[in-house]
Amino acid sequence: QFIVECHGNTLLPQFLGMYRLTVDGVETYMVVTRNVFSHRLTVHRKYDLKGSTVSREASDKEKAKDLPTFKDNDFLNEGQKLHVGEESKKNFLEKLKRDVEFLAQLKIMDYSLLVGIHDVDRAEQEEMEVEERAEDEECENDGLGGNPISSYGTPPDSPGNLLNYPRFFGPGEFDPSVDVYAMKSHESAPRKEVYFMAIIDILTPYDTKKKAAHAAKTVKHG
Repeated sequence: QFIVECHGNTLLPQFLGMYRLTVDGVETYMVVTRNVFSHRLTVHRKYDLKGSTVSREASDKEKAKDLPTFKDNDFLNEGQKLHVGEESKKNFLEKLKRDVEFLAQLKIMDYSLLVGIHDVDRAEQEEMEVEERAEDEECENDGLGGNPISSYGTPPDSPGNLLNYPRFFGPGEFDPSVDVYAMKSHESAPRKEVYFMAIIDILTPYDTKKKAAHAAKTVKHG
């Protein structure tokens, strides 16, 4: 109801379905949500932010991954900044405030702000390298097959089907109706980037167990 009242203008997860799987008599429940990131714009760096610095640093094991999830202290120590215009900043903070107040009413905690950063120039360079490798492989295999097939195959002739034919976007461009959590960096930003930001992990209530954990952290860290 809250998301409907906001007309979808929210950072909260968009739930697509809930499933129950039974394997060997054991029931497992699975919730499917909309992807925060893009299916075509590569995320080069990501952060899980809670607004706290207590034990908020990615582990060495996490940092060893191809795309690690960094945390608040990593964000601060790197001097990381999100370069957005004043209007985008205002709209984002209004959504964030409204969503967090809603979660507080429901006594929900442990949620985070997931941030993904797409570096447009880096993505272009990576794409060029992929194309160069593909051309080299094509030269090596020259004469072994027919003409290469495009990613989307042969365009359909039917006007009705053309409506569903994939649109092509330039570097750093996206469809806001698809990438609903995406935001472009400001024109004056030092790097051209696209940011993906959404609230995640909203299904943990502030129950007795969480109250005890919070009290223990308070005693330990003050």
